[in-house]
Amino acid sequence: MCNLYAVNTTQEELARLADALDVDLGNFSGMASVFPDYTAPVLRLDGNGNRRLEMMRWGFPPVGPNPSFVTNVRNLSSNYWKGWLKPEWRVIVPATSFSEYMPQPDPVTKKKPVCWFAMKDGSSSARPLFGFAGIWRPWMGTRGTKADPVEGEHKLFSFLTTDPNSIVKPIHEKAMPVILTPDKWQAWLTTADPVAMQLPLPGEKLHVARVGPKGDSDELQAAYDAEYASLQEAIRI
Repeated sequence: MCNLYAVNTTQEELARLADALDVDLGNFSGMASVFPDYTAPVLRLDGNGNRRLEMMRWGFPPVGPNPSFVTNVRNLSSNYWKGWLKPEWRVIVPATSFSEYMPQPDPVTKKKPVCWFAMKDGSSSARPLFGFAGIWRPWMGTRGTKADPVEGEHKLFSFLTTDPNSIVKPIHEKAMPVILTPDKWQAWLTTADPVAMQLPLPGEKLHVARVGPKGDSDELQAAYDAEYASLQEAIRI
């Protein structure tokens, strides 16, 4: 279950690739880590069918007795989700990579490293933009942290998961996000049959881009490597 992704791109590039008529992203300048309850860009169609980029908060309200906000949606046959799968509640969640914890902890740090997956493009450093197939809804209440609560109406999003492909399965055997390349975005936003698009991205289009930090950036990787080296030195001492 993906609970951490990145959207490392500029607002201008995101707007260009999304081909959005209306852009309301504030001072967005890229995010190396997007955790549940963070606000992040999404793309949806407005009432006139025009593409709109805006910020929404990650996580639907809890379902049933589960106290956690719902970041990933799998069971599309559930009556709870059917209403939110209508085209007016569909979004694309732009991303450049997503992560899952490695199955085994590192012998030095004793923690499970994070494995980052990105689209292939022939370069180990580049991160082509893709999108998760998502849904959104309005919600009244309090979100954010105890130190910085945000009260009022929120726009919340979650995204679909499906069976893992050959690249993700060795790391996380239960599921992976539904990934759509930009040429498929309009289909998700308008299709009458969302279930037909709940498919894994072919394995040959994905690769492991980074292993280690809880963020997909060179700066966070350098900090992680320095900490790892320090721990190795402490073990030798």
